[in-house]
Amino acid sequence: MLITFEDRASDSPVVDRVWRSHSDRGGPFQSMASPNWGMVVTRLRGETFLTVRGPETMASIAQCPAEGEWVGVQFKVGTCMPLLATATRRDRNDLQLPGLSGKTFALDGSAWEYPSFDNIDSFVKRLVGRGLIVTDPHVRAVLLDQRQGLSRRTEERRFRRVTGLTRVAIRQIERARSATLLLLQGRPATDVAYELGYVDQAHMTRSLARFVGQTPGQIHRGGASLSLLYNPEDR
Repeated sequence: MLITFEDRASDSPVVDRVWRSHSDRGGPFQSMASPNWGMVVTRLRGETFLTVRGPETMASIAQCPAEGEWVGVQFKVGTCMPLLATATRRDRNDLQLPGLSGKTFALDGSAWEYPSFDNIDSFVKRLVGRGLIVTDPHVRAVLLDQRQGLSRRTEERRFRRVTGLTRVAIRQIERARSATLLLLQGRPATDVAYELGYVDQAHMTRSLARFVGQTPGQIHRGGASLSLLYNPEDR
């Protein structure tokens, strides 16, 4: 494989997944759509830096450098950094935070140590404690189909401002990622389409092409390197 991933859950209420990866060689890989924003620590060619990444609304081809190491955290939909609007980071408009040394970077006027796979939960807890990561209760309620007494237009505008996406887009992306997981398990495409509520197999194929960058047949055959794929934690 071009790039190898390892991931785990977290006790943090704002974290969807913690992950790390490494590459032995360079080359292109398929970056799938994702409704989550995140932070990634990169170690490459003797340099270390932290990047804030927004959600991705469609599949794209990304270039993976050789001999790189990454540690990242995916935050739950409905969380955000008030200092950095999620919508402006969408679709690979990443923001690299200024480094202060090989061990620290600058954020909100303070020096922070680069987190590791093992201590990133403590790092996130400190960010939350400083108010740098918050959860919007309105967005969480909308995700649970609980109306908040706002007009539909106001509700959608606030939801999109926080998440960078619409509710419909999030559901479409998550369904496509669920379909990919089932197909990788060897499930027949017709069964997956029916189970996940697609109109038919052709509908699912179009969705996967847009959000995953592969057809069901290509996913079944495997071989292509995909970005991080996991079952999202219950909301």
